[in-house]
Amino acid sequence: MNFYAGGGLDRLAHLRTEEDWVARLLGEPRSHVVAVWQTRNLIVAGDNPQAAFLPVEAVRAWLDEAPVLAVLGESGERMHLAIDVSHWSEEEAQRRASGLGEWTDLRRVGPLLGREEGSLLAYARGLMWWHARHRFCGVCGTATESVEAGHVRRCTNADCKTSHFPRTDPAVIMLVHDGDKALLGRQNVWPPGMYSTLAGFLEPGESLEETVAREVYEESGIRVGEVRYHSSQPWPFPASLMIGFHAAATSREIRLNQSELEDCAWFSRAELRDFQSQGKNLPRQDSIARRLIEDWLAQG
Repeated sequence: MNFYAGGGLDRLAHLRTEEDWVARLLGEPRSHVVAVWQTRNLIVAGDNPQAAFLPVEAVRAWLDEAPVLAVLGESGERMHLAIDVSHWSEEEAQRRASGLGEWTDLRRVGPLLGREEGSLLAYARGLMWWHARHRFCGVCGTATESVEAGHVRRCTNADCKTSHFPRTDPAVIMLVHDGDKALLGRQNVWPPGMYSTLAGFLEPGESLEETVAREVYEESGIRVGEVRYHSSQPWPFPASLMIGFHAAATSREIRLNQSELEDCAWFSRAELRDFQSQGKNLPRQDSIARRLIEDWLAQG
């Protein structure tokens, strides 16, 4: 199972339309809040970082100020709510969080968190990002409001009332291979020496397999044949679902698209297993790209 997936949360979607559900939850001792500020989650730092689960009563003032409150769901004995406090200044955010945790980019600590916590915080981050960027109706331009426990934004124009739902952008990510060689590339904005699998977004009217073939060819000039699904991963950085594949190459000559990649090359299994000695690094451990590579390495 990939990071940020498989958290076991019961989202209780069938209760979101109950008018007094959120109000009831705010009065229950088992309800806890996870907060997001400027896309950062509140983390209890240390050798074993943990999500900061805040009892409702401890952050009642935060709830009164937050423009959005969303019910994430239930796990174990705890009900999870999420709020976005990005309207605070940095000074205010640090002061409010003092003694409770630190505002941290989830990607910094994701692999160190338990699977349930990582999945929950990714969910909160992605949902709050969507709310922040859909404050106005895409049909008529009128302000929208959060309804259905934070999972719908509805246009406040009485003549429109369009409902807008959270959006996730599907993206393919693929390890292209040929015999004992795998194709990896790097972008110039990545950390020095880091190489990863190729990836790209789905276009309208395109199947996932077609996207794989198109993106690989556009970036590297390599043609692929068989495309085999591997797994998927929620990647709310900011709002993607990464759909992973292994793809068999039918050509070997690289024609680098420099507007897409800084470099692209074939690497053998032996080279990838000793990548750091070459001054190169594999992608981050919490990424599906890393799992695609490691699973391919384990096959030979």
